[in-house]
Amino acid sequence: MRKLIESTFVSLDGIIDDTRPSTASRAEPQHWGHPYWDDDHAGYAEKLTRSADAMLLGRVTYEGFAAAWSAQSGPGADQMNSMPKYVASRTLTETTWNATLLQGDVAEEVAKLKEQPGANILKWGTGELDRTLVEHGLVDEFHFWYFPAIVGAGKHLFEGAGFDTTHLKLADLHRFDSGIVVHVYVPR
Repeated sequence: MRKLIESTFVSLDGIIDDTRPSTASRAEPQHWGHPYWDDDHAGYAEKLTRSADAMLLGRVTYEGFAAAWSAQSGPGADQMNSMPKYVASRTLTETTWNATLLQGDVAEEVAKLKEQPGANILKWGTGELDRTLVEHGLVDEFHFWYFPAIVGAGKHLFEGAGFDTTHLKLADLHRFDSGIVVHVYVPR
């Protein structure tokens, strides 16, 4: 069975998104993380991506990633662009960027994906989809990237979650010179 790996950037105060306006005409998610993106960050992200042969994305992450990655090229970008993506959305009716829209019950569809042969399924970003994934015990590994930043406002990790307490076991820890610490958790 394939593993579903969740990877999420988190500030020290638990913020996963920053909704304050940027210099552009729209909000720029996680602008607080950019100063810490270095070779360690890129190497770890590349390792996670290489371990997978498919991605699972919620609508917001899908739209952001598709806009950012589809115009890029090079080994890392080519892998991201060619990898099959599965998108959970209640509002999208079609997808691009080598993506398939999940139809019907998302938990059932993700469980079916995990039963298919292949490598890991990688899910970047925590949002509304994760409530369903955690509630149904579908995430096999969490990679929470804690950035040494206090943001003060924004959406919190698992904000508004309606599931019961989920206990996890610390499986690994990665420290980067930038101050990022990745906590890897698995279900107990």
